[in-house]
Amino acid sequence: MKIIDGGINAPIGFEAAGIEAEVKYKNRKDMAIIYSKEPCTVAGAFTSNVVKAAPVLWDKDIVENEPFAQAVIVNTGIANAGTGKEGMSYCEETAKKAAELLNIPVKAVLVGSTGVIGAQLPIDRIKAGVEKLVVAKAEDRESGTNASKAIMTTDTVNKELAVEIEIDGVKVTLGAMSKGSGMIHPNMCTMLGYVTTDADIDKAALTKMVKEDVVDTYNMISVDGDTSTNDTLLVMANGMAQNKKIVEGTKEYEIFKEALHFINETQAKRLAGDGEGANALIECKVINADTKENARILAKSVICSSLTKAAVFGKDANWGRILCALGYSGAKFDPENMELYYQGSSNSMLIFKNGMGTDYSEEEASKILGESEVRFLVDMKMGDATATAWGCDLTYDYVKINADYRS
Repeated sequence: MKIIDGGINAPIGFEAAGIEAEVKYKNRKDMAIIYSKEPCTVAGAFTSNVVKAAPVLWDKDIVENEPFAQAVIVNTGIANAGTGKEGMSYCEETAKKAAELLNIPVKAVLVGSTGVIGAQLPIDRIKAGVEKLVVAKAEDRESGTNASKAIMTTDTVNKELAVEIEIDGVKVTLGAMSKGSGMIHPNMCTMLGYVTTDADIDKAALTKMVKEDVVDTYNMISVDGDTSTNDTLLVMANGMAQNKKIVEGTKEYEIFKEALHFINETQAKRLAGDGEGANALIECKVINADTKENARILAKSVICSSLTKAAVFGKDANWGRILCALGYSGAKFDPENMELYYQGSSNSMLIFKNGMGTDYSEEEASKILGESEVRFLVDMKMGDATATAWGCDLTYDYVKINADYRS
């Protein structure tokens, strides 16, 4: 696998664009398109929140019941959530407009929205935006970047990625773009994530792969403990690389799965590290747990702890907060038989052992907590299961951003 310079339109046959439609804001890109020249096999994962936005319901129906998809239209500023029948009708109107201009079926158009919950979309601006997107879409590098910037809300940086792999001697490319900075605590997938590939892959195989992979990637991040109404991950494969079709149980399946996992994990970590107001990415790796599920529970409990997140912001080596988070996670373990390490870019410090703190240097521990990536390693000494979770520190700016979000 090779990381290449590119984004969502890096694979063969994909075009993208990002434009200003003034959905809610002025003088910023706020609508994006992803378009494939050929129909795509599509798989997805969606929010577990009982309150699901209209675009989630629209996309879920297409992913589960339609033979293919060929385009995605995304807007920011307004989430189209809590909008009833009118919100659903706007999904259909958006798709109809795109379908008409692209000459594809209405149910081949996926839609995505992110932003304020409860407001109705200005559908005339949305449809005008679709017209601009269809004209602007292209295969060049800048167009892919523009699309990734157009789906941002409170993100401070756009998040795009592309990799190349080889399947039976054929070059296959995967491209991605994601957005998310707040309201991130997924339990199926997180915020908006899109992956494209020119691979030819069986739909059942792709679906299985996506649903399994989000468990250890997007589902292992948290910024603020809030699961969005709009969480969506879509993976589109148009087969234009002309490789032998990938099916489950083959070497090719494992090669593609590894590449998809790299894409999803990298993008998920970027979302966590760009949490609203964040200064640092927090990683908690649990090793030697009794079960994989308990390892996940323990790791995520630490990165979700508001007190631990605040301690990282303050560079306060208060390991008691981590121990506390492990203890209330619900997983059973012996605190007398576990170890906790702080890991910096060039050193590792044993902080807790034999049921008590070690004679560590507060000054050195604070330096580790001051790095842009803060890592905690927890050795449970119970088995061989491992899991990693990612979050961010909790700063004053998080409250400022969310206190003023609608204005």
